[in-house]
Amino acid sequence: MAIEYMGLNNIQGPLVVLEGVDDAFYEEMVTVTLDSGEKRIGRVTEIAGDKAVIQVFEGTSDLSLTNTKTKFNGEPMRLPLSKEMLGRTLDGVGRPIDGLGDYFADEIRDVNGLPINPVSREYPNNFIQTGISSIDCLMTLIRGQKLPIFSGDGMPHDELAVQIARQAKVADADDVSGDKFAIVFAAMGVKHDVANYFKRSFEESGVLGKVVMFLNLSNDPVVERIITPRCALTAAEYLAFKHNMHVLVILTDMTSYAEALREVSSSKGEIPSRKGFPGYLYSDLASLYERAGIIKDSQGSVTQVPILTMPNDDITHPIPDLTGYITEGQITLGRDLHLKGVYPPVAILPSLSRLMKDGIGEGFTREDHQDLANQLFASYSKVEDAKSLASVIGEDELSDMDKKYIAFGKAFDDKFLRQGKDENRSIDETLNLGWELLKMLPKSELDRVDDKILAKYYKGE
Repeated sequence: MAIEYMGLNNIQGPLVVLEGVDDAFYEEMVTVTLDSGEKRIGRVTEIAGDKAVIQVFEGTSDLSLTNTKTKFNGEPMRLPLSKEMLGRTLDGVGRPIDGLGDYFADEIRDVNGLPINPVSREYPNNFIQTGISSIDCLMTLIRGQKLPIFSGDGMPHDELAVQIARQAKVADADDVSGDKFAIVFAAMGVKHDVANYFKRSFEESGVLGKVVMFLNLSNDPVVERIITPRCALTAAEYLAFKHNMHVLVILTDMTSYAEALREVSSSKGEIPSRKGFPGYLYSDLASLYERAGIIKDSQGSVTQVPILTMPNDDITHPIPDLTGYITEGQITLGRDLHLKGVYPPVAILPSLSRLMKDGIGEGFTREDHQDLANQLFASYSKVEDAKSLASVIGEDELSDMDKKYIAFGKAFDDKFLRQGKDENRSIDETLNLGWELLKMLPKSELDRVDDKILAKYYKGE
């Protein structure tokens, strides 16, 4: 039974404290009614005896300690779900904001999701072709994987996410570009121009009808930011596991999400951990990232590409650091490549995909894929060594072999890494391009490739 209380005991930032509360529970939703009749929604975040601490999503401005009415709804936050969500734009808590009215709910689910029994998970091993050479060849995205993009302020992570969303294709799916493919895009604390860029890009590429957008903009309530990714993942799970769709979830920006978590934690007076973030940041991020995957006996899948901007490009910052522990690799964007005008500026050496080995090779991509990737990584690391040596003694003083590696590195950046924002390369084109670059090096230097593979694909010296 829903109970309504009159008045508040304390207001602090986005939080209110109510005393004399009976039978409230953690994560319970409440409705807060102001003097003016305006209604706001909130969520119980802490209970101590008969005291309840409530997060008010739209903020606590204009709330009165005496006349505010608080109604406990007796249930956690739930999101109405339907295939009619496709093509719609919703706010951070799932309310339509595109002027098209409400949609008919086929089902209503708790946004916090349900834990997936590890035994019921299916191991991801299906290659997703993004059409981007650096990703497809060297840090392959696998269906059901969580592969974040580590970026920095001013770098083209949004453009890269749009290109992945537009070009992504699951190799073994019957109709991944048609009725079985969907994109769930969640924006947290982004500026209006970024949100408009995503929407415009989806419209122009013809995929808007298969996109569900959740927008929490920079001027929207901070507390709402904590709910936005949970709403997005609830919608993704519904489409994937009830309607057997392959869902690509793009979460941007996870740094804004973590900073909102820090702000709310500080308001609650919790003891801070590294750089002021709450000690439970790891488990909180895990509660989001672990909602990606494939469940046995289900034809659908949820693949996550979270985007986070590293403060000061510091990969040891708590947000990328903890994200790296939870996810299966990362795509790291390099500032040096971006300043040289290379798009996408994917930094090869700090990037990896831990599930790559299980989704490439014969039967998935091509028999030479793993050996080629290993050799490109090894050769590119020698390019960095040669560059370091050249910075000390000058490029003219380098050995002939080091000069070949320098030339290989320039060609690699210009031909392999660099590609157009609308350029969609097949996996065969990408692998053939890799072998073209390896022709610049003597056969004796290709020590990471099996002799049979080398004899079949290497046409160099």
